[in-house]
Order: sequence, then C-alpha cells, then structure tokens
Amino acid sequence: MPKSVGVESYLHIDGFDALPRDFFNKRMIRAGMRKAGRIVEGRAQLSIALARGQGNYPVNRTGELLHAIKFKISRSGFLVRIAPVKTAGMKEFYPAYLWYGVRRGAKRGKSHRKQAATGSWRIAPRANYMADALQDSENDIRRILSDAFNRALGG
Repeated sequence: MPKSVGVESYLHIDGFDALPRDFFNKRMIRAGMRKAGRIVEGRAQLSIALARGQGNYPVNRTGELLHAIKFKISRSGFLVRIAPVKTAGMKEFYPAYLWYGVRRGAKRGKSHRKQAATGSWRIAPRANYMADALQDSENDIRRILSDAFNRALGG
C-alpha cells in the first residue's frame, strides 16, 4: 500500500534492497520507471479532468493544472517523482494553494507554517489527487517495476 508522508506518497518494492545498484542494468530500470511515471501521471490527470470538482478534487477550468503534472526520473534511475510543477502559464504555484488552502485574512510568513484558523476558507484544501492516482494504480506499478528489476538483473 502506498504510504503517505505529508504531501508526498511513495511506493516501495521489496525484494531488491539487499543487492547493490551496480548489479542492475540501469537502462531497463529507467525504462520501467518511465512507464510507471506515465501511468501515475495519466491517472492523476484523468482524475482531475473527469472529477469536475466532485470528491473534493480541484475543478479543471483552464487545463493548466493538468499540464503541470509531470514525472521526473532521478539521476540514478531508481526513483521516479510525479508532481505538479510551476508552468509558464501560472502566476503563482497554485497546486500549493489547492493542497494547503487559503483562509480569509490570513498571512503566511517565511516559515511556511500552516495558517492560523482566522476566519472561513477562501480556498478550502482539496483532496490529494496524486496520492489517489498512485493508490489506484498500485498493482500495475508493482508489476511493472518488479518485471523491470527482474529483467535488469538478467533473470
């Protein structure tokens, strides 16, 4: 099951921890990570596009949030990160506003701590569509990555 850590969620594939990274064919690992990244990215985009604000997901008005969801593979190739990024069409990084919410009259300082409960919500916090996309595609991701790791070992 994907574990949630604050804003982030992650999925760990057991069974390959004892082996050094040098044993793996990194090209095959990166290919599996790319495939997994595309699946979760597509599932997150689809859930926002089809939800239309239901289930406490954000409403897709301009499509900017859909285009902001990207995946990136680490240099080593053993990690893929799928998250919204700030695009040229965004004045501010509003996926953060969707996650944390904004209260009327509240000011956030340099510490970026949670805002004090000073009044009603101007923008209420939304559901974590990225974690839901990972959880929905968990079985496919496990299968893809397990196959990639087995192929990368030559077996």
